[in-house]
Amino acid sequence: MSMTELIDLCWVILGLVTLYYGAEYLVKGASELALSMGISPLVVGLTVVAFGTSAPELVVSVKANLEGNGGMAIGNVVGSNICNIALILGFSSVIFPLQIHQQVIRRELPILAAVTLFFAWMIQDGIISRLEGAILFIGVILYVFSSLKAATGEPVALPHPEGEGNPDKLSDPQGNGRRELFLNLLLILGGCILLVFGADRMVYGGANIARSFGVSEAVIGLTLFAFGTSLPELATSIVAALKKQGDLIVGNAVGSCIFNILAVVGMTGIIADLAATGINSVHVIVMIATSLIILPMMWHRMVLDRWEGVILTLGYLSFSTWLIYG
Repeated sequence: MSMTELIDLCWVILGLVTLYYGAEYLVKGASELALSMGISPLVVGLTVVAFGTSAPELVVSVKANLEGNGGMAIGNVVGSNICNIALILGFSSVIFPLQIHQQVIRRELPILAAVTLFFAWMIQDGIISRLEGAILFIGVILYVFSSLKAATGEPVALPHPEGEGNPDKLSDPQGNGRRELFLNLLLILGGCILLVFGADRMVYGGANIARSFGVSEAVIGLTLFAFGTSLPELATSIVAALKKQGDLIVGNAVGSCIFNILAVVGMTGIIADLAATGINSVHVIVMIATSLIILPMMWHRMVLDRWEGVILTLGYLSFSTWLIYG
């Protein structure tokens, strides 16, 4: 490996680490604000946490598209959605079998399936136009609005982020409450800054590595970038699994998939026409399959068992191996 390639690899690693911590700070600040408003853990996972952990995909995809790497941007979203379902839900359920909320079966998974199929139809011509991007972005606004509206009036037992109840913190609008608000806003701002820097370095180093080794930018997006930008979801889900917070895990994974398509592809497409260079039918079919197969798995006894998690995890590892060596 030449010195130039080593430097590019270091940029990628630094970008991954920065993305991880940026998303962690963003999610922590946003989740604290949402929980203080009395929103259930499932809805928090589907909206605030999902959007926060999808921020790396958004920044990386926008950056890649502006630099003319549309295949990397689309590959990042397709690969991240496969990773969210197959690896994150799969590995989390191996740690702790996930109880499934009725809302996930009746509302969220049908929405995910419809959004995924609509996206697959859109990229048949190999490009996401600005108009198509705008349609997708309007979809995410409607999704968030309907989710928050449906959540109002729900009786919720609010968990403290560290796992213990702390009603005084949530109900006190003065003193410590103002200090916590300032700290949460600071975490959100700091997280966004780290995400922008991490995405810039990751795209820069990754694109150079792709060219030097002759690997297509689409494959880099489907594997390295997809896994790297899914690290926040993975870290959040592992911690939640250890604390047996299944609703947050499922909401995070499913919500992130919906956000990736509607918000990430939508906003990226609005900024500039998004070309799906290097993305073929196999990649799209695998994304569709993972989005559909999870429904019967979750419907089975309303739980995602360990053996189902093993199947999902092995499926993701097999797909990634095929992408790299196939």
